Amino acid sequence: MVWMTATEALNVLNVRPQTLYANVSRGKIRAKADDADPRRSLYHRDDILRMARRANGRRKIDAVSAQAMQWGDPVLPSSISTAADGKLLYRGRDAATLAQSATLEDIAALLWQCAPSTLQSALSATTATAAARRAAAPGTAEAGALAAGLLALATLAGGARPSLARPLNELHADAATILATLTEAITGPLPRAAGLTISARLAHAWHCPDRQDPIRRALVLMADHELNASTFATRVAVSTGASLAAGVLAGFATLSGPLHGGAPAQFARLLALARQVGARAAVAQWLAGGRPLPGFGHKLYPEGDPRARAMLTILPELQPYAELAAEAEAQAGELPTVDFALPALAAACGLPRQAPFVLFALGRCVGWLAHALEQVQANRPIRPRARYVGPGLVD
Repeated sequence: MVWMTATEALNVLNVRPQTLYANVSRGKIRAKADDADPRRSLYHRDDILRMARRANGRRKIDAVSAQAMQWGDPVLPSSISTAADGKLLYRGRDAATLAQSATLEDIAALLWQCAPSTLQSALSATTATAAARRAAAPGTAEAGALAAGLLALATLAGGARPSLARPLNELHADAATILATLTEAITGPLPRAAGLTISARLAHAWHCPDRQDPIRRALVLMADHELNASTFATRVAVSTGASLAAGVLAGFATLSGPLHGGAPAQFARLLALARQVGARAAVAQWLAGGRPLPGFGHKLYPEGDPRARAMLTILPELQPYAELAAEAEAQAGELPTVDFALPALAAACGLPRQAPFVLFALGRCVGWLAHALEQVQANRPIRPRARYVGPGLVD
């Protein structure tokens, strides 16, 4: 049965008649006159079911917060970033708006609360550190960005000073060194690189100087995202007095997981299936297996991930990405997240396979350091309790 009566549609959607009629007028639900009674309207079943799936998948921000530990996201006070009203805010400023022109260095100055000149001076003074040179050595370069980043950060952390009881200007200098070292470990040393922004370094390393702007935009949009798993790991480490480098190492290691920084790789499997059988069949097969669609649907953004929107808006339509996005919305009511947008951006710009992870990691390094600096100021260890569910005393 293709068409539904108003009563049937309202029961499925669980909305008022005004809402049903409004969606018809907006073109979201197809309607036609009932042949048996032209005074009544019938509503297209596929449109009704699509909207119902989308509505059922939405969760209010308060509901997400109520299950915070399930997200690995204990509630800690922070003034760095938040998701609110469908936007991502960096210290109260819309990240999507900032991404139109800001560099990652600008965002670092904003989130670290230091003067841009101080940050730029520290970044310029940090070139070809021993940690970066070792990580980019021929024996390890082929291992990729993950191995290079882990090695560089471990080398820094091995000789770094604890973070507690140190002047803020020293910590800012440490943060700049960490960011510059991680960048150089991943991109490799670039002669005459003084003064280049991080986005310019990446564009140079990837041999695509004309793609610097989308790279810059992606880095800014990935800089921070509340208290996710890697950020929490960073804060826990630094809360013990560990060095900023040790904290970022903890965050970087956590990011390597397939459910976090490796999520774009999960989307790659859906993409490969779409190339084999077509986008419509790929989405249908994936959903039939009872699996959530990778790259689509973010619990904090029921109306769509603003970071993904800000990246995708500057890209040309690319297949099968565009078809996948259309089918995900049609069949599951889900909209793209950054796990979709980063691979789409990389494909549209001709970036290397590991580019989504690199953009995620280098951008988020700024946020990890902001949270590390904030945690140092809190000056107390993070020590959550476990809820014991094991047996009682065994004789």
